[in-house]
Formats: sequence, C-alpha cells, structure tokens
Amino acid sequence: MDVIRPEVPGAVSKIHGAGVTVRMVTGDNPVTAVAIAEKCVILTKEEVNEIEKGTEKHYMMEGVHFDQLVGGLITDKNNLSNEKVGNIEEFKKVVKHLKVMARSRPEDKYLLATGLRQLKHTVAMTGDGTNDAPALKKADVGFAMGKVGTDVCKDAADILITDDNFASIVKACKWGRNVFDNI
Repeated sequence: MDVIRPEVPGAVSKIHGAGVTVRMVTGDNPVTAVAIAEKCVILTKEEVNEIEKGTEKHYMMEGVHFDQLVGGLITDKNNLSNEKVGNIEEFKKVVKHLKVMARSRPEDKYLLATGLRQLKHTVAMTGDGTNDAPALKKADVGFAMGKVGTDVCKDAADILITDDNFASIVKACKWGRNVFDNI
C-alpha cells in the first residue's frame, strides 16, 4: 500500500466542506483501494461497511463493471467529438454514490469524466501518466503532477501541481473560486 501523506485526509475533508465530491480512480485492487480511500477520508467507515456487505449503492466499483453497467462510451461517427455515456440513466444512479473505482483502465477514467460533463457537472481530474492525458483533456480542469508526471500528461493538463500534493489542488480550487467570484 502506498504511504498516505499526512496532509491528505485534512485536505480531502476541507474540499468536501467546499461542496466538492472527491472520487478516487485507481488501478489498485479493490481491497487496497478501499483501505486507501478510508484513510484519506474519501470513504466513511459506514460506506466501507456497506462495501463489505456487498450493497448495491456502488460506493466502490471495478472499472470494467462500471463500463458495462453504464453502457460504455458512444461516439457519433459523423462527429467524433460528440461522445456520451451509453446509459446515462444508469450512470446517474451509479455516480450518486461512486467514490472509488478500482482496477480501472484509462478508458474508465475518461468515461467517468465524459458522463459527469454530460450531466453538466464541473469536472477536475488529476493524473501523472501518459494514459491519463485523454481524461485530463476531457475534464473542465486537468491537474498534472509536476514532479512525477510524464510530458504527455503535463501537456494535456491545464494546471501543473509542482509539489504533487493533493493539498495544492485544494488551494487551486480556493483561488479559482475567488477569481470567479471577483469576475
């Protein structure tokens, strides 16, 4: 399991307080992903208990199951930029509770961003690898990790997080809202 930086749980709590939903999309196995998400306060103890019971609330899903359940990505052959979720009604039900996507593939992350944008949510996405670039581009705001991020990822992003710290994303959100409010 990766070491959790000590400032992450507080930063996640702070951004939750600002009305932002934090979702973790990872290639990790479900057990590891849930453990990390609980330590980072992305999942509550009650939600972890629901996951362990096998609830249908979808707090945690594996990427392939997510893709199948929501009908995948549909692209208009005449307009390739016109992408949408295959079953948006099921997508609405799933994202109502979804906080962790484990064993995800890059296309699952992209599908999540596409669906959220289709529902008119403002989407911020983080990434560090070349495979994250499409999702970063799809999001309203893409955050790339400046230290460990690949050049492709950095080029796709709108904002570079130079210290690779989630707490810096919270600061960026605060500053961005301040600029928006002043305009």
